[in-house]
Amino acid sequence: MSATHPEPDLQSSIRLTIPAKAEYITLGRLALTGIARVRPLTDEDLGDLKLALTEACTNSVKHAYDDDRGMVGITYELYEDKVVVEVVDEGEGFEHDAGGAVGAEGPGESGLGLAIIKAVSDDVEIGDRRGGGASLRFVKHLR
Repeated sequence: MSATHPEPDLQSSIRLTIPAKAEYITLGRLALTGIARVRPLTDEDLGDLKLALTEACTNSVKHAYDDDRGMVGITYELYEDKVVVEVVDEGEGFEHDAGGAVGAEGPGESGLGLAIIKAVSDDVEIGDRRGGGASLRFVKHLR
């Protein structure tokens, strides 16, 4: 499901937009800490979400824009049994196949960030945005 068509059991949706600069990624992590007070998360789940978010935002900050004038959007969707996070930008995007697999050339030299996101998340979707840019959406099922 996309952020514009949330699933029926969506309890809350929070949006944050930050400048595409590394020093602002901390705001996205702080938002997750605040969300953990509203929607209790285990320390492990919160740590996994913070790590995945950091990697997703870092990909947008490093690779989406030629300069530091762009923006990165973060949407947090809270459900009874999961948290869904989507990170979007309006930059150049990167090569991936229809299933969301990243090609040899993107993002980053090694694709390590995406591998980390996949390792700590239960589901990952990568897509192109209409009008340009990329979308990376990951799901963490809660215990």
